[in-house]
Amino acid sequence: MKNEMKMKFDAVSENESFARISVAAFISFLNPTLEEMSDVKTAVSEAVTNAIIHGYDGKKDGKVEINCSIEKDVLHIEIIDKGNGIENIEKAMEPLFTTKPELNRSGMGFPFMEAFMDDLEVVSEVGKGTTVQMKKKIGCTPWIEDEE
Repeated sequence: MKNEMKMKFDAVSENESFARISVAAFISFLNPTLEEMSDVKTAVSEAVTNAIIHGYDGKKDGKVEINCSIEKDVLHIEIIDKGNGIENIEKAMEPLFTTKPELNRSGMGFPFMEAFMDDLEVVSEVGKGTTVQMKKKIGCTPWIEDEE
């Protein structure tokens, strides 16, 4: 079984909760545990927040795109911005590293995404944007039929 969802919205902080709840609704048929649901919502929220704050520096003209797919019981999420890009991905992924200390940013976005998801990959090019790819296996769902 495969299911897909795509959405694009303005890069404004008011849309962070919209993104989080949309992905949560998308995975609800998998009957995730409260912990799995919380993990996914937190990771999505962190990725979208990074896109808005760091990708677009709070400019209102940017867009954030979310592509989700479910294959059997594995959730795949891509969060894409066409903003500033990341100069040094390794450094950006270090706990407590932030380029916006004046905004009281904790520097824990990527570490949280890594902790809450099974797989995290970040692809970025300065001046062209960033794509955050995450995967998570959702629970034990024996009622999902194998369509192979």
